[in-house]
Amino acid sequence: MELIAQERDRLLRSTTRVIGIVCALISVIGIVSSPAVPVLPLVGALVCIAVMIGGFVVFGTNGAVWCTALVLAAGLGALALLFLGVDPASRHVIASAVVPLAGGSVAAPLMAQRGKPFGLALTIVAGLLTLVAVTWASGSPVSTSTSGVALSWVLIAVVAFWISRSIPRVARRIYSIGTAHRAERQASETEAQRRQGARLLHDTVLATLTLLAHSGVGVSEQAMREQAAEDARLLRHLRLGATPQPSQSGDYSLTREEESPLGQTLESVKQRFGRMGLEVSWHGTGQVLLPSHVLDAFLLALGECLENVRRHAGVGEAHVTIVHDNEMVRAMVTDSGVGFQLDAISAERLGFKESVVNRLREVGGDAKLFSAPGSGTTVVLEAPR
Repeated sequence: MELIAQERDRLLRSTTRVIGIVCALISVIGIVSSPAVPVLPLVGALVCIAVMIGGFVVFGTNGAVWCTALVLAAGLGALALLFLGVDPASRHVIASAVVPLAGGSVAAPLMAQRGKPFGLALTIVAGLLTLVAVTWASGSPVSTSTSGVALSWVLIAVVAFWISRSIPRVARRIYSIGTAHRAERQASETEAQRRQGARLLHDTVLATLTLLAHSGVGVSEQAMREQAAEDARLLRHLRLGATPQPSQSGDYSLTREEESPLGQTLESVKQRFGRMGLEVSWHGTGQVLLPSHVLDAFLLALGECLENVRRHAGVGEAHVTIVHDNEMVRAMVTDSGVGFQLDAISAERLGFKESVVNRLREVGGDAKLFSAPGSGTTVVLEAPR
């Protein structure tokens, strides 16, 4: 929404600049065409209008209050020179010629004063002075010139109010449409993954279980063992967040490598939890090679920590910082959730101890837990290289 507010203010400044410059140029044509203006007041008024146009050019870029003051002062100066420098009998003619200047150029800064009380006050005061000056020059408060200036100010105020209110409303509508689209896309992706997973299990694990249920009739014991090993490998990769694709129906190829790049597997963990509603932000760079069994333990422990964040922290975001040296890879999993008292956890709850700590210790690593109520939780995982 902050970006929308910036774009709204930019649009108002640009509109102010266009209206101010166009109305000033129209007034210049009317003033120059009028024979009632002497040379000196005419030159002075044209200089003021030139200063006003320059102020509008700068105002369209930054909208500073001093630009507003410069534009208003130059506009009022031009009106004063024109009204005081002509014959009293010709003031009503000049009043008609400067309606675009008084009702357009001087009023234009009113559009871009949202959140600027000093600039708004200056603009309102300038508007009152302009209306009084035009009324005095035209000789009547109900003249065409006075009515035109008043109507222009009201119209500019209404347009500024309408733009200011409409843009945030449109932005909220666009955001709601985007949210609905993301929810629909996530639901479609989840359904597609569910169907793919069902086909995957049907073609592999369930087929093996069916053979076991029928005592492996027609299949050798060695083939059964190999098939079960393939299924176990498949389930391990799925648990780590991989999404294997079949090369043909019932044929899935997964290769076990002695060493795996850590950077390629962290993204799969992030995507898996992203699909479940937990946004994982990674910090740290580099490519790390870990032995296969260490990598599996490290990623499974990391996934268990993120699962605990998703279930218990009460927040939708977790941060994972990866660092490494020649001997150890470390991951710090941090959330800003509800936290808990460490000594208040029952010793019978062995999930963290078994799934994280002991899993890493079996491969030569370790894990440390830090938390306090209301202060979030931090887990430091260590795995040897």
